Amino acid sequence: MVSSVRRCVAVAAALLSCQATAQTYSSCNPLSATCSADTALGMSIDVDFTQGEVNSFTASGTPTYGSDGATFTVRQSGDAPQLTSVFYIMFGRVEFSMKAAPGAGIVSSFVLQSDDLDEIDWEWLGADSTEVQSNYFGKGITSSYNRGQFHEMENNQDDFVTYVLDWTSDRIVWEVAGTVVRTLEASDAESNQYPQTPMQVKFGVWSGGDSSNAQGTIEWARGPTDYSQGPFSMSVKSLQVTDYSTGSSYRYGDTSGSWTSIQSDGGSVNGNLGNAGTLTTTAVASGSTSTSTANVPAGIGGSSSSSSDSSSLPEGWVMTSEGKIVPSGAASLRPVYPVICIFTLFATFAGGRMFWP
Repeated sequence: MVSSVRRCVAVAAALLSCQATAQTYSSCNPLSATCSADTALGMSIDVDFTQGEVNSFTASGTPTYGSDGATFTVRQSGDAPQLTSVFYIMFGRVEFSMKAAPGAGIVSSFVLQSDDLDEIDWEWLGADSTEVQSNYFGKGITSSYNRGQFHEMENNQDDFVTYVLDWTSDRIVWEVAGTVVRTLEASDAESNQYPQTPMQVKFGVWSGGDSSNAQGTIEWARGPTDYSQGPFSMSVKSLQVTDYSTGSSYRYGDTSGSWTSIQSDGGSVNGNLGNAGTLTTTAVASGSTSTSTANVPAGIGGSSSSSSDSSSLPEGWVMTSEGKIVPSGAASLRPVYPVICIFTLFATFAGGRMFWP
């Protein structure tokens, strides 16, 4: 699965380079070190990917954009395109419209993941278009694989379906097309496994059935993958994210990994909680619990690189409700795509787009 991918928001004449980390690995794990603050969303954004990329998400691989929104394609071994938010949410709601990728061994993933490796997952196996898997992990502990559940649904590969993750300190709700398919109460989670620290939003596609993976992963993904049957594409048309906390950044107050230790700069944890509990549901369904010992990956599989920086937005910069990072007071700026190797003192490069103050 894909581990943390972060890119710095660079100001003035330089582009900041970012280091790489491996799957389910944090370059600075707050459980064992003092780390930089995480950029907070602290509000709601509504992104329409049919209008193109936004600089509040950074790309790994080569997602493309069109009438289906952001499209992620696996053509050969090693392909694992994804988008990762530069921001974090501290509890919140994520709603998105998505079409999963087909193909035996192909895995479409939508993940919330924190620096201390708490995680909440949606995963779609390309070998079966009539189910989706929910899962959760805490503190990077993957020694047991009995937390995943499979949920029956309609065709998820030919049609766009709306999914919701609603996450609070008390419970997590997974919802498909208005039907709640799973609710996890914090009190029912395995010991020290309830996700409760600031999360990035990540989504993309990868090949769990690739021959380079562990046999347990290949079997879980219902592989092996036959690349001659590809390419295999997943698309996300739109995305709405609401942070249930407020402020400009989140810090770990100690090494406990408890949500009560998280500090908000300029705001408060659960300061926007009034937007919680408003799920519009039409039904409730139960899933089948997986008790297999299959090597289910944590995060989005297939990528071994990510950015290690977690800088807050520079002073004087804001994120708009459409998910674009712009100078304060200039929310309607027109983006200019960057030209490689051209740098200007007053140009700002952020997540693949250049803006001119």
